[in-house]
Amino acid sequence: MSIYDLPIQTLQGDPSSLGDYRGKTLLLVNVASKCGLTPQYEGLERLQQTYGDKGFTVLGFPCNQFGAQEPGTSEEIATFCSATYGVTFPMFEKVDVNGDDRHPIYAELVTTTDADGESGDIQWNFEKFLVSSDGTTITRLRPMVDPEAPELVAAIEADLPG
Repeated sequence: MSIYDLPIQTLQGDPSSLGDYRGKTLLLVNVASKCGLTPQYEGLERLQQTYGDKGFTVLGFPCNQFGAQEPGTSEEIATFCSATYGVTFPMFEKVDVNGDDRHPIYAELVTTTDADGESGDIQWNFEKFLVSSDGTTITRLRPMVDPEAPELVAAIEADLPG
């Protein structure tokens, strides 16, 4: 089973899968509304606006596992993201990214190593995974890496399918 086949629900509760984004360069990010890193939504949205029409999309996965920093309902999360940061990229249901209830998408992603060669559990909110247009994970960037960091922008540009 590929990462594209794993079921997930949209933030609105509709069934979905990453298969809907097959052929695009994807940036998967576990997000939270009440975190010191929450302003990263601005950079994520700028990436979406810059590259969205070139075969790229950000995919947001709300998670409440780090300091209970995503306590809201799906509706509250959607309203916050739209009203505060103008988020237009797809958002999915709140998921666990670590532990026994880790979502299967994250079970696949955490095997990817970061720049230091380390894999395993998600460290905090806003950990980023760049997945190439062919479905392989290109890189893992830890939470403190800015969404518009030169190394991430270069990796996105190098993989754009169009």
